[in-house]
Amino acid sequence: MKPSPDKITLIGAGLNGPLLAILLRQRGFDVEVYERRPDMRQVRVNAGRSINLALSARGIYALQQTGLWERMRSIIIPMRGRMMHSLAGELTFQPYGQNETEVINSISRAELNIALMNAAEEQGATIHFNQRCTGYDMETGTIRLREGNPRSETSCQPTVLIACDGSTSAIRMAMLKLNRFDFSQQHLGHGYKELTIPAGARGEHLLETNALHIWPRGNLMLIALPNIDGTFACILFLPFEGPESFASLNTPEQVRAFFQSRFADAAQLMPQLTENYFANPTGSMVTIKCSPWHVGGKALLLGDAAHAIVPFFGQGINCGFEDCTALVDLIDQHGSDWARIFPEFESQRKTNTDAIADMAVENFIEMRDRVADSRFLFRKKVELALEQKYPKLFIPKYAMVTFHRIPYSVALARGTVQDRMLEELCESIHRVEDLDWKKADQLIHRNLTPLEIPQ
Repeated sequence: MKPSPDKITLIGAGLNGPLLAILLRQRGFDVEVYERRPDMRQVRVNAGRSINLALSARGIYALQQTGLWERMRSIIIPMRGRMMHSLAGELTFQPYGQNETEVINSISRAELNIALMNAAEEQGATIHFNQRCTGYDMETGTIRLREGNPRSETSCQPTVLIACDGSTSAIRMAMLKLNRFDFSQQHLGHGYKELTIPAGARGEHLLETNALHIWPRGNLMLIALPNIDGTFACILFLPFEGPESFASLNTPEQVRAFFQSRFADAAQLMPQLTENYFANPTGSMVTIKCSPWHVGGKALLLGDAAHAIVPFFGQGINCGFEDCTALVDLIDQHGSDWARIFPEFESQRKTNTDAIADMAVENFIEMRDRVADSRFLFRKKVELALEQKYPKLFIPKYAMVTFHRIPYSVALARGTVQDRMLEELCESIHRVEDLDWKKADQLIHRNLTPLEIPQ
């Protein structure tokens, strides 16, 4: 593409902003990014807000498009499956996929963010830090920016504005004034808190390295993702209120007693448990859906600004990165025709982002309640057996979402059909060897058509 006369202004230098900046610079656009936080390469990131991410097929594809994927390999740890920890400390491993290529990758949010910002600046994008967007005038296209205090407020008038400023987006807040703007947000009754399992004396991981560790306890849950320095980033999910909740754990003694009763094997690996618990903030989780995502050809919402989701399918980063690649695909088709690109982008993406939002909430229930259930684990084994025999027809919903770039809406619809089939096939058996393959063949060919799998 020839250099474009349009300067594109991005709000937010989290993850989507720098990635999109790289893709736009590769297409000749002049790009500047405004970020409310200080430069995290110079100022330490606040503890408790750096939850590890699960990078999978959609996110990897986006990094491949920028040429950064090989560079990222040094800061990821592949996780081949879930390691469930029972109340008694017994371990059960459930692989994610058919083979060792079907993994999800644990990556530090901060490390990835820094790598993306470095690459964006190398490509020629300009990032302005400590610039909080405080408003957007939809008639004039003017954004207001504040550095430090209200008296230092400035304004600018971008030709094209793309909001990558997260679930509390200032641009979306301004768009609420649009006629017939639809908006919904749903907070989970659970919050989260980040904790740490330190590395061993020789810098080794004290739990299985290549696994996502889960302590499922019904209405509450602890998970742990490996870091490259031998530590584990742990996330505790609890109700905000109730007998076992963040509201009820107010003293170090209460926290220690709670962990000893619920997560004893993890507690013995956390020498700074109470210090971490009280030093780190309690975060909330929200699902946001809205429409429209754009104001004519002037402004567009992207990523969490348009469709925040809860983290339980590990798709937040992957979904946002897929937004970026979908947008630049449309730019490659239509050039700088923003009035055409923006509505087409929303038309393509909204059905899919609504689908992954719903699946993420469903997966929360699965992770906390069902992963320790023997019947659930058996169904997962049957799923893999069916996929192995019918690789073009039967792909488990988790695999469609995580290991392929099959549209989320297709994964949701086919997953519903496949769940009904699994229920029927597993109803009266307890071993994969007893599966009625004739019945399976009939059900699969009656209810499923071959899948188109994006490369």
